[in-house]
Amino acid sequence: MLARFQNRRPTVCRASRERPGALRPLVALGVAATVALTLGRPVPLAAQDLPPDPDEALVEELVVTARYPGPAFWRITRGEARVWVLGVPSLAPKRQEWNRQLFGRYLAASDRVILPFNGLRVRLAGSPAAAVGYLRLRSLRPFEAGRAPADQARFAAARERLGQPAGRYAVSHPLAAGLMLHNDWMEANALTTTDPAKLIRLLAREQGKATVQRTYDLGPLLADLAQTPRAAGEACLAAVLDEVEEGAGAVREASRAWARGDVAGALAAERTWERCIAAAPGAAAFDARVKADLASDIRRALSTPGSDIAVVPLRPLLSEGGVLDRLRREGFTVETPEDVRAADEAGVADATDPVS
Repeated sequence: MLARFQNRRPTVCRASRERPGALRPLVALGVAATVALTLGRPVPLAAQDLPPDPDEALVEELVVTARYPGPAFWRITRGEARVWVLGVPSLAPKRQEWNRQLFGRYLAASDRVILPFNGLRVRLAGSPAAAVGYLRLRSLRPFEAGRAPADQARFAAARERLGQPAGRYAVSHPLAAGLMLHNDWMEANALTTTDPAKLIRLLAREQGKATVQRTYDLGPLLADLAQTPRAAGEACLAAVLDEVEEGAGAVREASRAWARGDVAGALAAERTWERCIAAAPGAAAFDARVKADLASDIRRALSTPGSDIAVVPLRPLLSEGGVLDRLRREGFTVETPEDVRAADEAGVADATDPVS
């Protein structure tokens, strides 16, 4: 069993119905997944110009394979309170199939479900810097125009592969072009940053369970996007072009690994998106805030007896300084899927633990 892996209390916001609005596609492309933080293998090409992956270092003892059907669950407890934590991919095929039997048991016994953020607000009126940053990123001509012939040909081939015209990428910064291209690559390959959390929210509401999901104003981060060093933007674009050329096979395989409880396999896909976003000034602080908020929401749930479920992207969940690491350092008991199964086999788990 792992050693005892225990507050802050910011206001918990419900899921927002607001959408990015006027800043789409730039917000929908880059900011919407600023913390859809997950998966990992080394980023190719000019990686030295990209910042470190904020979730590269993992707490290895937390990375285990579930020994029961379906995705892996971790358990956090204090006294008579428990939270079942489902780690999920940040990027997955739309409508990914997964065994929901165990999740259904936990959901039936839970009072609420804590979800990763998805609601976004970008308010130009309240953030002049965001408006200025957005205008600095826009261009009167396609991004590929004026680039060296080889670079122009490679970018054009990538966007054509995705069925997009040159005029769609009327931006001046390579980071913006890379993020937009990545967004279009996701769409072309039917990938999403919102599943399975979107399905889980629906299932929770069908059973009358409360849901907790935060909403953030990302205008300030958009303003910072224009200040990203151009070298980092070029490195991001090169990595995205690699991804477009290689296809989405690695993401699909990692998602299948997640569905069968293979945590290491689920962590084996590319993190191009996260590394690109991390290049923007202010992104590291935003990432830390999101992790702190998720840990705070779980901590709050553990302040009263009962059971709850939390859904957290895998790498922010398992990284050093991530959600589980923060909570175990505070004295909460954190158990891996292997710990939970062992407790069940010893006959000491409660009725909602996995059964053979």
